[in-house]
Amino acid sequence: MIDLHSHILPGLDDGAQTEEDLLQMARAALEDGITTIVATPHHMNGSYENTKLLIEKSVETANSLLSSHHIDLTILPGQECRIYGELIEDIEEGEILALNHSNYLFIEFPSAQVPRFSKKLLYDLQLAGKVPVIVHPERNQVFMKKPDILHDFVKNGALAQLTAASVTGKFGKKIREFSLDIAEANLAHVIASDAHNTTNRTFHMTDAYNVIEEEFGAEMVYFFKENAHLLIENKHVMAEQPMPVKKKKLFGLFKTY
Repeated sequence: MIDLHSHILPGLDDGAQTEEDLLQMARAALEDGITTIVATPHHMNGSYENTKLLIEKSVETANSLLSSHHIDLTILPGQECRIYGELIEDIEEGEILALNHSNYLFIEFPSAQVPRFSKKLLYDLQLAGKVPVIVHPERNQVFMKKPDILHDFVKNGALAQLTAASVTGKFGKKIREFSLDIAEANLAHVIASDAHNTTNRTFHMTDAYNVIEEEFGAEMVYFFKENAHLLIENKHVMAEQPMPVKKKKLFGLFKTY
């Protein structure tokens, strides 16, 4: 199993802090059935700046450490970029790292905002040959209230990644329900852990796929797992026609996000 989103590299952000943390996370990943992890440190989120070269060096060191401890897990390079106005320029400057050097680039929105320039920037990224992958949209307050915004982004060529812990309910019932609504509306294309540690922010990948199979069947599990492989191989991922997120009735009233 492939995990496309993790904070396993020690000392770069709010994920693993030490080499021992990295080893513990690697062992936990293997126990969860994960054999390949894309390391995606935060970049330009107001707290951390992790450029392409720094991440590549850290991944090389991490894989050497895993090998020396006979841990059969592969770490690939990636980056979790907060959306910001100079992103295109920084791609041209060589500071931005797509997932495993593919054309797929993680884009993170602030938890309570969708900047006004987002639509144009996502379009410009595609003009520059990148495929924006919106990470954990189910945890964004604007998307929850106005899911049509996410629908429009996906309709216009962006992809989206659900967090495993969101699907399993670790972030609460409302986020779990919205995650499943996103999946049902064909607005999600991959599931990843966004793991930060082995305690309160661990992997939950197997449990998440079990939830997806229970809710939607084995075909959707295949869809998400296969897309993870296609993505790191820089091949075209599978995408279904996006649909509007359904409004749900609650005590006779329409519930909107």
